[in-house]
Amino acid sequence: MYRGRIIIITGSPGTGKTTIATIIAKESDFARSVHMHTDDFYHYLSKGAIPPHLPESQEQNIVVVEAFLEAAKRYARSGYDVIVDGIVGPWFLTPWKEAIQEGYEIHYIILRADKEETMKRAIERTKLNRDTNIELVETMWKQFVNLGDYESIVINTTDCSIEKTVSIIKEHVKERRHLLYNESHGCQIVTATSQILG
Repeated sequence: MYRGRIIIITGSPGTGKTTIATIIAKESDFARSVHMHTDDFYHYLSKGAIPPHLPESQEQNIVVVEAFLEAAKRYARSGYDVIVDGIVGPWFLTPWKEAIQEGYEIHYIILRADKEETMKRAIERTKLNRDTNIELVETMWKQFVNLGDYESIVINTTDCSIEKTVSIIKEHVKERRHLLYNESHGCQIVTATSQILG
């Protein structure tokens, strides 16, 4: 087992991922931590880049996910508490499941706010024109609705302060409530007693 751990904080835009991940990283109980903002890896793309919300970006997005996973693993091998902040939906979990088989400790936390609150928080945050931004945020919000087996681990941030959400995440990580683990029949996620806010 590696000395570090990886904590994925994901959800659609407007759920507080980056603010919360920044605090979690700074207040880590590890001696060293790193906050990996996965959007940065998309910004590294230059020629041939495809907007990641478009259907034709799937192959590109897998490459980007695998790139920041490799970076996260490298930090974890050196004992860092690695806070991964970005869009890592259940549909992108395959390479992370493979990392679990390699002995990495990975926690998977999904944040979600209701649609009205999400739109209010996220709609003016990007440099895209307003109509494009509305369409993008709506599309990404829908991707994190009805997540099947993962619904039980969603933390609803609609009416929850940043401080309260951080506190809950710290408690859940300490108690390993969102820990991805591997069994003989495949990768599972611990959901027992997982708390949902809202």
